[in-house]
Amino acid sequence: MKDSSNSTGNKSSKVFIYSVIIVGLLVIIGAVNPDSFGAVAGSISNWVSNYFGWYYLIITSAMVFFCIFLVFSPIGKLKLGKPHHEPEFSTRSWLTMLFSAGMGIGVVFYSTSEPISHFIAPATADPETEEAILESIRATIFHWGAHAWGMYGAVALALAYTQFRKGESGLLSKTLRPILGSKVDGPIGILVDILTVFATVIGVAVSLGVGTTQINGGLNYLFGVPISLTAQGLIITVVTILFLASAWSGLSKGIKYLSNINMVLASILLLCVLILGPTMLILNMLPTAAGDYLNTFVANTLDAAPLNQQKNDWLQSWTIYYWAWWLSWSPFVGIFIARVSRGRTVREFVMALLIVPTTIGIIWFTVFGVTGIEVASRTPEIFNFGPETQLFAIFDEMPLSIPLSILAIILVSSFFITSADSATFVLGMQTSNGSLYPSARTKIVWGIALSSIAYVLLLSGGETGLEALQSAAIIAALPFSFVIILMMISFYKDANEERKYLGLTITPNKHRMQEYLDKEEKEYREQKEAGVDESEL
Repeated sequence: MKDSSNSTGNKSSKVFIYSVIIVGLLVIIGAVNPDSFGAVAGSISNWVSNYFGWYYLIITSAMVFFCIFLVFSPIGKLKLGKPHHEPEFSTRSWLTMLFSAGMGIGVVFYSTSEPISHFIAPATADPETEEAILESIRATIFHWGAHAWGMYGAVALALAYTQFRKGESGLLSKTLRPILGSKVDGPIGILVDILTVFATVIGVAVSLGVGTTQINGGLNYLFGVPISLTAQGLIITVVTILFLASAWSGLSKGIKYLSNINMVLASILLLCVLILGPTMLILNMLPTAAGDYLNTFVANTLDAAPLNQQKNDWLQSWTIYYWAWWLSWSPFVGIFIARVSRGRTVREFVMALLIVPTTIGIIWFTVFGVTGIEVASRTPEIFNFGPETQLFAIFDEMPLSIPLSILAIILVSSFFITSADSATFVLGMQTSNGSLYPSARTKIVWGIALSSIAYVLLLSGGETGLEALQSAAIIAALPFSFVIILMMISFYKDANEERKYLGLTITPNKHRMQEYLDKEEKEYREQKEAGVDESEL
């Protein structure tokens, strides 16, 4: 037992040390020579997009359809935890935490800028036409819909099942035990956990960089604060202090409360834009956009546009970037939503994850997208604004412009804090042997590292830093995508064996299932009477 404990501790410290060294080197190199750093990252990103774009389309499609398959499979009846485990959070808080961690800053940053971009430069339609309006809304919904949540779900399911049902630690490497065996406790496991940390740091840093530019853009539009790296550095510093304070307060307090606040603020902003914008056009566009999204879902999911250069270029700039961003975010979001989903069944988890956020996304981007396009069409100079200031320029043409802009800045800041807070928790878990309660010191180290990487990416990309942010996401996603493939295979292998053991079919063997539940309940009572801590049961 002592040797095992020492081995676990050594592995945990190695993951922490190696990960900090890698991130630290990136920060130093990027800070010393940001131009070269950005140029190299851009070159690697272009190479990955050109040669692995088809791969990103296939892997993301596989994750979505894998999750859909589980809804109808007997595996869906399995609980992410022991039979006595009940959900830790209410359904409302659970759903708000999922959405806040899974989307966050991006839904505000791209709310109007992406539909407008597709409107003036669509994939297939003629620019600035009625057809382009519908295509722009549909494309935006497609990028923010079920595909992102399918990626998160594939990671989260494997981890939650392994951790809460099989009793493993909360490390992603442990999810591979069914196919790799004891190798997950050695160098291979360390490599997987380091890849997890790297993908998480880059994915979240991209989001924080995006949030920083929009806060800067809003302050510039409202108060004349210059859009500069100095201003963005100050913004990152202030918000870092705020999210570290939240991280110090713990998961059940900081992230839970902030997530609920985020949804309230987002709902208020959404309702205001719906009422003050072209309300009837928005309401008529909602079912049309949703229907178009569903009708073209499979075709767009697998379309690499090999014979259409215009659409192929568009895919490289938009879809491939998004799939890579979601892939690089998947360890962070997957680990976090696994942590807050104990006690849910596989079917309940997948259905909530695919349906609820996608529905919110359809409503959100239709409201903001239609409003943005309509306002910008009446004030064409808005088309020339950068994405970080476009939303505020649109608000400036609407009633209650100042309150709307201030609310948007507060919402972006709150999402910034929530995402960073969640990420420090996840990184703390992955470098503390999967502990559900990583130390405050570890979370602070990762909080500072996240902010540093975000600023380095902004330095490397000039004043907006968006190209460097996109490049980082595309590069980080590639190595981790292979880990996700192994995780899906491993989860299905283990869960299917348990499904067979329990006799679960479309019509399950209730007698055998009850025997299993009685056995689990007996073991639970015996352990509890023996004084085993509740958190370990």
